[in-house]
Amino acid sequence: MQRRLLAMLAIGALALTGCSDISERDKATAEYSSNIVRVAQPEVADSAATGSTKVKPGAKLTGPRALNTLNSLPVKGKAPATGYSRNGKFGNGWKDFDNDKCDERQDTLSRDMSKVKFKDRKKCTLRSGTLHDAYTGKRINWKAKSGSVDIDHVVALKNAWISGGQKLSQSQRQALANDPLNLMASSATANRQKGGKDAAEWLPKNKTFRCQYVATQISVKKKYALSVTKAEKNAIAMVLNSCKSQKAAKVKSIKPGGSKDSSKPKAPKKIQSHYVKGTVHPGAYCKGADKGKKGRSKAGKTYTCKGSKTDSRLRWRV
Repeated sequence: MQRRLLAMLAIGALALTGCSDISERDKATAEYSSNIVRVAQPEVADSAATGSTKVKPGAKLTGPRALNTLNSLPVKGKAPATGYSRNGKFGNGWKDFDNDKCDERQDTLSRDMSKVKFKDRKKCTLRSGTLHDAYTGKRINWKAKSGSVDIDHVVALKNAWISGGQKLSQSQRQALANDPLNLMASSATANRQKGGKDAAEWLPKNKTFRCQYVATQISVKKKYALSVTKAEKNAIAMVLNSCKSQKAAKVKSIKPGGSKDSSKPKAPKKIQSHYVKGTVHPGAYCKGADKGKKGRSKAGKTYTCKGSKTDSRLRWRV
């Protein structure tokens, strides 16, 4: 009987010890799990803060049908490129178009990239970002000064110059060069291949982007009163016929504020002479058209075509 009692007490002690071990293990597991959650949270927050969602580059196009905008543009031949200068005619360097204290290069990079990181606290100057390049369809992991990403003028500035930009004022041309509608972050290689070409001469390699590309071009041309060539219009129409629902931007055309052709030097104003040709005869009658003008006699003396207090008739008088 005593031995049975001792055995039961021993079994009870083992059971209690086992429960204690399980409790400690559960507690340790719970604490470890809690630590995992605490480590994971900052990573999720950081990902959200950098904007990991894929971004579609370019300005939004929410206006009329692009084909309608195309058909509203004037069709003209190219003007001579005489006088073209990127800095001289469109401004030197990037401007702050929207007055947010950041230049338009930085604004465009920020708009067109995901996972952006900034160098400064006011979130103006970018250090890095990811561009899902519309021109090539490739992803570019960009860092400042890497040279892999450019800001493309969708309507190249040289093309703007020969399609009506010569009639714009200097401030209007600077606006065109810094207008977010005309800017897009792109592969540096694609941008440099394009150069100053229009849609008849160059289109992006990524065919799925071409509708947006030409719709943006004609939106800019509509806004800044620029023309298209016949070949350019045909090339754009061919693209848009594959996406007839494609929209252009909602814009209002500006009134060109420059001279008719600012590339040509202005002719000097002719200075009208106050002296009539030939010699005059003192006291002789003179024409009404010569009233107030002067003339010289054979002797070299100066006379004026005018009336007098007693005689209103015009004569060559001293």
